[in-house]
Parts: sequence; structure tokens; C-alpha cells
Amino acid sequence: VDYLGIADELRKAMADYTQSGGKGKPKVDKGEAVAVMLEKYDICMDLFHGFDFSSWGSSSGMDRLRILPPAQEHILIQEDGRERLVKVVSELSKAFALSVPHEETVRIRDDLAFFQAVRTALNKTARSESTKDFEIEAAIKQLVSRSIASNEIIDIFSAVGLKRPDISILSEEFLAEVKKVPQRNLAVEALKRLLNDEIKIKSAKNLVQYKSFSKMLEETIKRYRKRAITSVEALEAIMALAKEMREAYKRGEELGLGEEELAFYDALEVNDSAVKLLGDEVLKDIAIELIETVKRNVSIDWASKESVRAKLRVMIKRVLRKHGYPPDKQKKATLTILKQAEMIAEDWAVA
Repeated sequence: VDYLGIADELRKAMADYTQSGGKGKPKVDKGEAVAVMLEKYDICMDLFHGFDFSSWGSSSGMDRLRILPPAQEHILIQEDGRERLVKVVSELSKAFALSVPHEETVRIRDDLAFFQAVRTALNKTARSESTKDFEIEAAIKQLVSRSIASNEIIDIFSAVGLKRPDISILSEEFLAEVKKVPQRNLAVEALKRLLNDEIKIKSAKNLVQYKSFSKMLEETIKRYRKRAITSVEALEAIMALAKEMREAYKRGEELGLGEEELAFYDALEVNDSAVKLLGDEVLKDIAIELIETVKRNVSIDWASKESVRAKLRVMIKRVLRKHGYPPDKQKKATLTILKQAEMIAEDWAVA
């Protein structure tokens, strides 16, 4: 049971299907449990119809990992494939737990392990919180296999600061390799997750960038999941976003602004037509003066003190007026600047 990774599901199943009549007599007898197990097993087999995973049971660890990307792609191309597989594998696992040690459980044991491995990989592809999932790294490896040594274990998420291969997921070379991946749906899911992490890391302290990139990525994935666009169209849209992100990260250097200065510069709603009239030099001066103003007036708990926030609002508006910032845009800009300050001012207060 532990080998199959269903120890928790065995416990949940026993909680679902037993009663406390002193003896803990099962509500469902073994025969019924086996019947349910075989029904759910058939559904799983139908989901993998046309996909050959017969070598799974006899394969080594790395060979099994190589089977997962095409297996995920096979599920992802089906309508609601991920959701259907996740649900039925969970139901199959519970029924299996109740059926042990029936001879049928021995027959389907390796197949169940395969179904569970695909379910786990799909779930981990969908989540962006975890940053070191070995299974999904094996899937994502296809995206970078031509860029680094093929026998190297890739920690694609070492972008959080850990040592990683010298490769940028936003480079033209990397994006060109993405286009060659045969499993288009898996490529969409993997690239989405990579960009999610990239956004969190590189735009974490830039409110405007973070909100903009996150929203664009979310909207693309939403349309893709609803099948409003194809996997190829989704991949093209995500790659276009990756290129836009790359250009955005260069803007600070082009403007002669540091990371923090650029964050406040963006908070000035610089893309608004009325604001653009001020010109880059004036907007840069405003951003630099705003940083100095906020730095002088922050304390460790400033964000929770309305009196300090009110004082800062007045100071921010004063700076905006001084430089001729459009009066009708000042209220919104002030709120954005305050939120931007909250994202990075804790570091200043501690310093």
C-alpha cells in the first residue's frame, strides 16, 4: 500500500466505509468493493485508450519518468481530461484499498501505480506553489533538453536563488526550443508554471508589473482551459508574454533606473496618455523623489498605522503636484504608489 502511495487514501476509505458498531464492521463487503474497483479501473483504461504504458511495471525509475510527459499529453488533449482522471483515480484508489488482498488488486496494482503517477504529475503541473517537484521537472526537461547536457538533473525552479543551469526561460533560444516540443498541451502547462515562478521572482516587488503579467497569463490559461483557443494558440500567447516580460525587465536599464526606482516609476501609471505628456525625465524625477519621501517616513509598523499612511498620502500628492502630474490622475496614482510602497518598504524599515 505504501508503495502505491495510498496509505492516506486507505485511511480515508476506511473512515468513509466503516461504522463504529463496536466491531468496526464494513458497510460495503469485499465483493462490492472489488466491483467498484474494477468499474473505476475500466474508466481509467478508457482514458488511456490508445496509449501504451505496458512497460511501466517493468521499467526503472528514469524510464518511468520518461513515460509521464506523453501520458500527461494524452490526458490533456481530452476534454476535461485532467479533472476526469484526478477524480476517477482517487475513487479507484479508495476502492483498491478496501479490496486488498483480493487477487484482482494484485493484477491491477502496477496499472494503478501508473494512474497515480500521472495524476500526481498533472496536479503538480497545475500548481505553482511548489518549486522542487522532481516528477514535473522530468516533464519540463523536454523544454530544455537541447540547451543543457541531457544527463543532467534539472532543477528548473532554482531561479528562486539556488544554483541552476545557465539558461534563461525568457531567452529566444529557450522559446525556440519550446516550439519543438511534440506534447503541446504539456508544454503549455509547463511554460505557464515556469512563467508564474518567473513573475513571482522578478516582478515580486513591482506592483504594476506583477498585476499586469499575472492577469495576462491567467486570462490566456482560462481561455485555453475553456478550449476557446487551441494549445498552439495558447503556447504562442504565453511565449509572446514571455517576450514582453523580457522587454519590461530591460526598461530599468534603458531608463537608467534601479529596480526600486522602476517600480515607483511604473506606479505613476506612465502608460496613461495624459501622464505620458510629462516625459520620461520628469517621471523619473518624480519616482526618485517619491522613494526618498517614503524612505524618510516609514517605520516597521507604518502600514498598519492610518496616521502615518495619511501623512504619506499628503506627501505623495505634494510631490505629484510639484512636478505637474495631472490633477485628475493624482488620487489613483497615490493609492497605487502607497500599495507599491507597502511591497518593499518593510526592507527599508528594517534597514
